[in-house]
Amino acid sequence: MKLKFNSNLDYQKEAISSIVDIFKGQTPVQSNFTVSAMTDKVGTEGKLITDLGIGNKLELDEEDILKNVREIQLKNGLKPSASEDLGRKHFKFTVEMETGTGKTYVYLRTIFELNARYGFTKFVIVVPSIAIKEGVVKSIDIMTEHFKVLYNNVIFKAYEYKSQKLDIIRDFATSDNIRIMIMTIQSINKDTNVINVDNEKTNGVKPIDFIKETNAIVIIDEPQSTASTQKGKESIESLNPLCTVGYSATHKDKYNLMFRLDAVDAYERQLVKQIEVASVISKGNNNGAYIKFISVDNKKSQIKVRLEIDRWDSKRGTIVRRAKEYKVEDDLYELSGNRGVYKGYQITEINTREGDEYVCFVGHEPMRLGDVRGEIDDDIIKRIQIRKTIEEHLNKELKLKKEGIKVLSLFFIDKVANYRVIDKDGNVQKGKYALWFEEEYKKAIMNPKYRTLFNDVDTETEAELVHGGYFAQDKKGKLKDTSGSTLADEDVYNLIMKDKEKLLSFDTKLKFIFSHSALREGWDNPNVFQICTLNETKSEMKKRQEIGRGLRLAVDQQGERIYGFKVNTLTVMANESYEDFARKLQSEYEEDGGIKFGIVEKHSFANIIISKDGEAAYLEQEDSEKIFDHLRECKYIDDKGKITDKLRNDLKEKKADIPEKFKFIGTEIISKLKKLAGNLNIKNAADKRQVKLNKTRYLSSEFKELWDRIKYKTTYSVDFDSNDLISKCAEEIKNNLNISKVKLVYSRAEVDITKAGTIAEENNRYSVNIEEPNFVLPDIITFLQNQTNLTRRSLVEILKSSGRLDDFKKNPQQFMDEVASIIKRKMRLMIVDGIKYEKIGNDKYYAQELFETEELYGYLSKNMINSEKSVYDYIIYDSNVEAEFTEKFEKNDNIKMYIKLPHWFKVPTPLGSYNPDWAVLIEKDNMEKLYFVVETKGNILAEELREREYKKIQCGHKHFAALGNDVVFKEIDSFEKFIENV
Repeated sequence: MKLKFNSNLDYQKEAISSIVDIFKGQTPVQSNFTVSAMTDKVGTEGKLITDLGIGNKLELDEEDILKNVREIQLKNGLKPSASEDLGRKHFKFTVEMETGTGKTYVYLRTIFELNARYGFTKFVIVVPSIAIKEGVVKSIDIMTEHFKVLYNNVIFKAYEYKSQKLDIIRDFATSDNIRIMIMTIQSINKDTNVINVDNEKTNGVKPIDFIKETNAIVIIDEPQSTASTQKGKESIESLNPLCTVGYSATHKDKYNLMFRLDAVDAYERQLVKQIEVASVISKGNNNGAYIKFISVDNKKSQIKVRLEIDRWDSKRGTIVRRAKEYKVEDDLYELSGNRGVYKGYQITEINTREGDEYVCFVGHEPMRLGDVRGEIDDDIIKRIQIRKTIEEHLNKELKLKKEGIKVLSLFFIDKVANYRVIDKDGNVQKGKYALWFEEEYKKAIMNPKYRTLFNDVDTETEAELVHGGYFAQDKKGKLKDTSGSTLADEDVYNLIMKDKEKLLSFDTKLKFIFSHSALREGWDNPNVFQICTLNETKSEMKKRQEIGRGLRLAVDQQGERIYGFKVNTLTVMANESYEDFARKLQSEYEEDGGIKFGIVEKHSFANIIISKDGEAAYLEQEDSEKIFDHLRECKYIDDKGKITDKLRNDLKEKKADIPEKFKFIGTEIISKLKKLAGNLNIKNAADKRQVKLNKTRYLSSEFKELWDRIKYKTTYSVDFDSNDLISKCAEEIKNNLNISKVKLVYSRAEVDITKAGTIAEENNRYSVNIEEPNFVLPDIITFLQNQTNLTRRSLVEILKSSGRLDDFKKNPQQFMDEVASIIKRKMRLMIVDGIKYEKIGNDKYYAQELFETEELYGYLSKNMINSEKSVYDYIIYDSNVEAEFTEKFEKNDNIKMYIKLPHWFKVPTPLGSYNPDWAVLIEKDNMEKLYFVVETKGNILAEELREREYKKIQCGHKHFAALGNDVVFKEIDSFEKFIENV
């Protein structure tokens, strides 16, 4: 099969013209010719001729270029350049294109278009690594026929610069036809490079001087890597370019941005694959000393290390996993809540030297940056990642094979020895990843679901043929872990780069590719549908690098590109939750790609098309800035352009304020703002109100009488039967303790990328069983004693009587947590049954003045009702039941005064503080005054309330009874029942 290329894709034509039109007004070369003598410095046919060769000649001046640049930027909705932006020694331009959208095709075709329009012939492509160089060379090879057809069989030659073949330098300089030189930055960035040294093969001239004289247009592939250092920038300058054009998805420096197709644009236009994130993460495993080494920080006076550990949370009564910064001498045992598994983990040293970061502990092995300790065996997780990647692959094959699309999966590994090893006799053997893969693949294809894919297939042979890897070897034949930038790496990429089309054919059995992680920057394939990173520790690979290997749209067996998300979905097998993956991906889009989610920029409206003097024109920068200023004055955006909730609300309510002058394009402005604003399901900021004291009611005698009856505080004492406690605890543990084995959870979520941000929405989740780990059993009695304060004898009796001790081995920490929770719950409930409240005294009470310090806010349309009978002008309600009671309190003539008791009004109970709902003053028969504290519930039957809540209410009864102030505590589920029984 041969890959086919579509020459009519709008966005690619826009990207090409955005560079070609920079030179609009340049006199086209009339004809090609052969140089016989090189005496004149400037050729008469529009070409630059020097003593060393023929070069590109530019006739336009800086003012012409700037005019063209601004026109292009306006059309493309980009920030306009200033004259000082163009560059000092040469013109600098930038094109931003998301990975997988045909960046290489675009800049190669731009070369031919520049030649066709203006006669430019000399081009240099500088790349950051051998991997990317191989990719560019292969792209030129497979696109040659396409470009020949498009550009009238134009004569051109592309060279892969190699220091051993300097003759190509002379041909590059002297030829009158298109010449393209592809070189790595490493080949020119040292004074000792062959290209920078006088050489007899080039008549004593430095080879680079030939290139300098051509005034070549230099294309920089991935400039954030190629020219990220000062030395890299100087090396580019040393080529003496007419101009440079940087192409990348993740620019660090954006010189005169001419075209932008960022990740959001590409996703919205379905020019790349949709992304799914699948993850395999452990759940319920807190049985070891879990430590994740996240980062180090030496920017402050005290060096710190950021670690994630499991810490006992006494408030929640469970273990929580949290990341925090620690310093030397910090003891993780103490900081984890005295969890025994962390004994000895006191920090003794933190090293922040880049590339050699580590942290040391007393009596334990040091940890390196990215290390994870105390997690489920990493091999178990990785094997399941392989299994799930195979399943995802086969599921896609079922759907896509019949459409003529071959499915590929890519595994990144950080140690070649985990996949291929060479034994002492020099024979290549399978590493653990290869063995696991074949075992899991054989199991998977036996599933009847996949029967149609494997008719008459020998499963043993099939499993060996469908996977393969490409790795470098040293002189002794040993497989190497390589960086991707050395000469030794060239063989690593040859097959995978040069046989891209062969790999896409059904005739080739290979479907699962195992590659060293260095390959991530140099290789992609349109039919990669699954990417799985198998690292020794948590992946430090950039999310954008990871997904970039598989973003390109798929092709069928005829080499035709297939469009639409129905086919094009990339599943990334991540070793973190999909929420974390989406969050980090958005962060990378912001940091690396410069995408500003939810931000309005001053030029955002400049390219809106309007009618001017009867012709179509752009709104332009000046008017765009006026709209920006108006949005800021309306508090729709802040000074940095970040959209506020006020704008989101007004967009939702369809009442956004557009300047009168620009209402004729109001629809276009609103459309742009909605894209940037994202989710409009927010509270109405205009409805927000501060609740104020109703001074008349607050100072009334009714309120004082009511408050004086309920304001006093109490204390309680308890008595219970310990034997009864032991019996009830044992019974509860026996019947209701639910201990699950430590498990892995597989989840998958679709990642939606919008101008407002990235959102992950789960579409699948289930647990994966693993073999039972061999846990070290902790001291359960000491743990429970610390949690419950019961005697060791009582705890032993509870555990023995429960008959559930065998479950302790399944998941020790969960068993201890659950048992402690049951015992403490039973203790609290029994305490309530034997509780006795007493009023502390007349000087311990909640002061009436506390109402004056309260700051309350609510939303009129959400949770506020106007009040005439309370101490506040509004009641903020928490439920529909409370809203209903408020309305009926207000309407009933017998209700003289009521208060929604504030959050600080609390009754102490063994189950935690209790905050009743209402205090009510009722006048009956115009004479008798009755005082109530009311608890409103949708259902007051004990069995319908949670036991804990029910017991708290019982404490409320005893508390108010102890006050002896004629206050009746009532539980009600109906206002009618309440008022009828007064």
